[in-house]
Amino acid sequence: MQWPSQDYEVGGCATAFAPKAQSFMKTIVPANAKLMRHTTLCEYTTRIWRDRNQKMDTEFSNVYEDDSRADAYSRLEFPGTYYLAYRDLPAIISAHVRGKMALDFGCGTGRSTRFLQGLGFDVVGVDIAKQMLIRARKLDPQGDYRLVPDGDLDVLPTSAYDLALSVFTFDNIATKEKKIALFRSLRRRIRKGGRIVSLVSAPKIYVNEWASFSTKDFPENRTAKSGDTVKIVMLDVEDKRPVNDIFWTDEDYFEVYKSAQLLPIKTYRPLAKASESITWVSETTIAPWVIYVLANDAESAHQPYRSFPCIP
Repeated sequence: MQWPSQDYEVGGCATAFAPKAQSFMKTIVPANAKLMRHTTLCEYTTRIWRDRNQKMDTEFSNVYEDDSRADAYSRLEFPGTYYLAYRDLPAIISAHVRGKMALDFGCGTGRSTRFLQGLGFDVVGVDIAKQMLIRARKLDPQGDYRLVPDGDLDVLPTSAYDLALSVFTFDNIATKEKKIALFRSLRRRIRKGGRIVSLVSAPKIYVNEWASFSTKDFPENRTAKSGDTVKIVMLDVEDKRPVNDIFWTDEDYFEVYKSAQLLPIKTYRPLAKASESITWVSETTIAPWVIYVLANDAESAHQPYRSFPCIP
């Protein structure tokens, strides 16, 4: 495929990638799969909410241990809509992160970890799925990949990382309480002045058609509220079983960040360009992804919040 020019729209501002990032993006971005999408939910009533949370956590782990899916993820390349998820990350990270120690939370088979390595970071990749990590280590024998059962980050040092990157991981965290707990734990992992970059699916991804996804068979997605299960079909793979994600709005993410003592410094919603050599569907007018840049609230209270661009 033909790649776009080296000047990219990042949050509504034209930004030139560093030469190293330009070169690396051309080789790695199409291979960056959405590693953490599949999960299964049990539907209990709110009367047994605590049991429901525990059960969902168990099934979350079991799905990611699916050997055939782990193998498929390790071999897949994802152009199209996935390209927009990674296109702007080098410039965003360069603008907000000082230092080269990174934590990749929800690394899966290691593509996002290798992505950060290509940008010059010393990276620790962590995941809850043993089968994913087996493939990550096979593809990257020199990489540092660690199993963290149920996302327990207490095995990692505190104040050790300049960047904590999470790509799609929070699409699969089912409850507000769990999201808050994990973000609090990530906050403790970053150094003073460090940043968390969290990339999640925008709510509108579940009600539109895309170069890489279809939602037309799931009209129930249109009435979803934060915490509800939504379904989406990936068009770039042979496996056409619908993927289950957890719907979550911007407003409710901001509540999570506030409770986790994190401040959203900037929010990016990457839009496609007509000049890019990809057959876009909705991507030029509707952003499929949201990228939050987060800082320790106590350190950053003086910084104004900004969102780029504003998507109605």
